[in-house]
Amino acid sequence: MKRFHKQAGVATVEGGFAVQLDGRGIKTPAGRKLEVPSERLALAIAAEWDAQVDEIRPATMPLTQLASTALDRVGPERAAITEQLRAYAGTDLLCYRAESPSDLVQMQTRAWQPLLDWAATHLDATLVTTTALIAVDQPDSAMTALAAKLDSYDVWRLTVAQAACAASGSLVLALALVEGRVDGEACFAASNIDEAHQIALWGDDAEAAERRALLRRDILSAAEMLAFLG
Repeated sequence: MKRFHKQAGVATVEGGFAVQLDGRGIKTPAGRKLEVPSERLALAIAAEWDAQVDEIRPATMPLTQLASTALDRVGPERAAITEQLRAYAGTDLLCYRAESPSDLVQMQTRAWQPLLDWAATHLDATLVTTTALIAVDQPDSAMTALAAKLDSYDVWRLTVAQAACAASGSLVLALALVEGRVDGEACFAASNIDEAHQIALWGDDAEAAERRALLRRDILSAAEMLAFLG
C-alpha cells in the first residue's frame, strides 16, 4: 500500500490517546479505532507511520502491529489467550534440560535456573524440570499461580506476554519480561541458549540467523511496548 498521509499525530481521547493520520483516526485491521492508554506509546506508533517512505510496510511497524493485536485479538479473546499462555507452562523451554554435553548443561543451568527460582519465589509457581523428551506434568498449584498472574494484567501487558512467550517459547521468560526481572535482550539471550551452543560448535547459516533476528525483533518490540506503557 502506498503512503497516503502527510503527517501522523496523536490526539487525546476519552480513556487514552488516538493515533491519527492528517487529523483522522487510524483503524486496526478489524476496524477498531487505534487508541492506546499511553501517550508515549501513541507517539511511538505515530513515528512508525511517519517513518514510512513511499510504501506502507507493516513489517517495519512492530508497535502498530502489537497495538492492533491487543485491540483486535487479545482483548476480544482474552480468556482463550490466557489459556493458551498457561498451557505453555507445560512445555516451557526452561523446564527441558540437556543431559549432555556438560558445557550446554552448565549454560542452561546458569541462564534458566535463576529464572525458575524467581518464578517460585515471586510468582508462587514452582515448576518441575526434566531431561526427558516427553512432556512433564507441572503441579496444579504452579499452573494456577501462573494463570492468576496473567489474569492480573491489562490487555496491553497481556499482549506483551503473549508476544514474548510466542517468540521465546517460555511463559516464565515472558512473565519475567513483563515483571521487570529481565529486559528484552536478556529474554532473547536466555531463549537462545541451545542455538548459541550449536553455533559455537558448528558455525551459523543464513537461514538460521534470519530466523533468530526475527525472534529477537519480536521480543525487543514487546519490551519496547512495555516500556512505553510506563
